[in-house]
Amino acid sequence: MTEQYIIATSKSWHRNQPEALSLASSHWTWVASPDELQLAVERIEPRYIFFLHWHWLVPEKIWTKYECVCFHMTDVPYGRGGSPLQNLIVAGKTDTMLTALRMVDAVDAGPVYAKRSMSLQGRAEDIYIRAGRLSFELIQWMIQAKPEPVAQTGEVVSFQRRKPEQSELPASGNLEDIYDHIRMLDAPTYPLAFIDHGDFRIEFSYAEIKGEVLHATVALRKRN
Repeated sequence: MTEQYIIATSKSWHRNQPEALSLASSHWTWVASPDELQLAVERIEPRYIFFLHWHWLVPEKIWTKYECVCFHMTDVPYGRGGSPLQNLIVAGKTDTMLTALRMVDAVDAGPVYAKRSMSLQGRAEDIYIRAGRLSFELIQWMIQAKPEPVAQTGEVVSFQRRKPEQSELPASGNLEDIYDHIRMLDAPTYPLAFIDHGDFRIEFSYAEIKGEVLHATVALRKRN
């Protein structure tokens, strides 16, 4: 019997990557919401469910019955928790590990299938696309190798999920700090770096430093 797989992602950019298009067959089911996930597991018996950039808690009845694999952008157990990309950049990291781990009851605490090194250079969208490519490489490897995950070892360092108000541009610091703040938030559906001016919110994206000047795309919108 041919094995079936589910890819669960809430981000549309994953579907358009060349590495993802190679998985477009009858053996693969893509889902983008909890309802779609539930319908998929009712219809098929997946060998693996791969979670890429998933925003919702996965029901216990799913992760205990099926082998659920999530991808986390840190060298766990360092960096368990929310907003890993932003927390890594705030911590001054220039590279990281993309980790494939088995889903358990505690967030990002499951045993590890594999890790791959990854650069944190560029805009947030660039980094997420880079992570997607690595994730698909790991997916292809896993369905061939079927590795057994190994328990995490080392000191646990937990990250906290960032809040929208933390996107406000810092009032002090150097150009590199401001550049990092803008780029780490620069991806679709994320709250961009901003400052409020009277009735308006000014948002910043596509930052780059040229000499002693930081250039960025600016959008101004009326505040609610």
